[in-house]
Parts: sequence; C-alpha cells; structure tokens
Amino acid sequence: MKHDAYSDAYLRDILTGVRTIAVVGASPRPNRPSHGVMRFLQRHGYRAIPVNPMAGSAEILGERVYRSLADIGEPIDMVDIFRRSEAAGAAVDEAIAIGARVVWMQLDVRDDAAAARAEAAGLKIVMDRCPAIEIPRLGIGPR
Repeated sequence: MKHDAYSDAYLRDILTGVRTIAVVGASPRPNRPSHGVMRFLQRHGYRAIPVNPMAGSAEILGERVYRSLADIGEPIDMVDIFRRSEAAGAAVDEAIAIGARVVWMQLDVRDDAAAARAEAAGLKIVMDRCPAIEIPRLGIGPR
C-alpha cells in the first residue's frame, strides 16, 4: 500500500474497529501533544494505555504506565506512535510481536521500511496522521 494518502473509508474502518490503543511515547506533561491526544482518545471512549520507559510516573491520565508494549499483558488493537521517525521502527517491531492489528504513526512520523514489515505481518498502517484530527474530521462520535 502507498502511504501518501489514505481513503476516508480506510481510516474510518480503523478508528471504528479499535478499542484499546497503546500510546507509545505518552507524556505525563499536559502541555505535550501525546498527553492531549491520549486525553482526547479517552474522552471518545477508547482505552488509551501509556507506554514510556522514561515517563517518571506510575500513571498518566489514570492509566498505569508501561515500559514497553510487551509489558502490557493484554490485547492491544492499535499502537499510536509518538516517537521520532528514526525511533518508530522499534515500536513497530514491538507492535508486530504483541499481535496488534494497527500501527498509527503520528504527524511527521514516517518509516516506510517499518511499515512494510508491519504490512507483511498483516497489520494495517497509517503514517503522518493524528487520530485526534481524523476522528472529528470523519464525524466519528464518542463510543
């Protein structure tokens, strides 16, 4: 699949089909984009689980913080990646290893090689998009 553009149907299918989202790079600081997106996802009925080995807190927005995706120990539908493009590949590989169904890379995050690995493993991929922008744009209401 080419990742320069996504159909609304593709994005809507993903966003209406997932329930539990791991937010890799989640920050405990309210002024950080990852914190705001995690809050947005929670307010729209998704379970957002923070993943950040450097967070320095036990919880973010009422959810336990995990050091890695493998530490979560429950099924994850989508992995939302708030990391630099150079670091995204490792998170994609973890997403493949835990059996996630979708990998979503945030705005300005793109790793075509990692996307190809994920697609080869059967995952859906979105790059350089934000679910907090796409959900209202697509008219997806709270769950």
